[in-house]
Amino acid sequence: MKQLIRKFLVNLRKVKVVSIPNKRCHRNDSELVLAERLQNPIFLERYGYKVYSQNDEDGMIAEIFNRIGVTDKRFVEFGVQNGLESNAHFLIHGGWSGIWIDGDKKAVDQLRLLFRKPIESGRLLAMNAFITMENINQLIGTAGNCRGEIDLLSIDIDGNDYWIWKSVDCINPRVVVIEYNAKFPPSFEWVMEYNGKHAWQGDDQQGASLKSLELLGVEKGYRLVGTNKNGVNAFFVRRDLAKNLFPEPATAENLYNPARWDMQYVSGHPTKKYIGKS
Repeated sequence: MKQLIRKFLVNLRKVKVVSIPNKRCHRNDSELVLAERLQNPIFLERYGYKVYSQNDEDGMIAEIFNRIGVTDKRFVEFGVQNGLESNAHFLIHGGWSGIWIDGDKKAVDQLRLLFRKPIESGRLLAMNAFITMENINQLIGTAGNCRGEIDLLSIDIDGNDYWIWKSVDCINPRVVVIEYNAKFPPSFEWVMEYNGKHAWQGDDQQGASLKSLELLGVEKGYRLVGTNKNGVNAFFVRRDLAKNLFPEPATAENLYNPARWDMQYVSGHPTKKYIGKS
């Protein structure tokens, strides 16, 4: 036995150690990249948390406005279903007002019951409409005082998101949150072909790649400032407000997160109704 151990140790000394170069491999080293971002306070991922948002968007939205400030605390959000799990629900608790639009009549009927208080107080307008490029500005315009600069626009309609953002010109949001298709790597440009009647079938025909949204943002005067950890939403800030407050370079390659849909966010007991004061 001693001879076998001695022979093993001799052979072990002959083994060559091969060094692995410290080279980024794009999306394949995503966990390392995320770990590095979580240590760097300029990146938004470390600030994410869920109160009523689907994932950690509540915390990331709060941090963005912590950096750039708020103005009138108005929002417009598309694709909210019954509103309970949405990007603006927690904002309503904080005194914000705005518009929710969804194409599902049953969901909007439920929303109007669940959020009766802010609706009756005039802080929330709930609209049932199927959103298209052709009608989006008219829909927002029917809200009366919803014109010009607002603080937040949130888009999540599982399909024509890119085309709807491209079409919106009746408001000038300071911050835009929009779902991206994380299936595509950060440098790849892809946009779903526009179809005004599109209804998501649970497949990968939805939205646009992060790179395509980054370029659309540049075209519209916005800068990509981050994405959430599970690769669902991208966050944009109007270029005149972003300054040096967010990561550079402001590119998909630097700010992409892959789909991590097994990541679950818990925020206490389930939400069954709006529990704000007004």
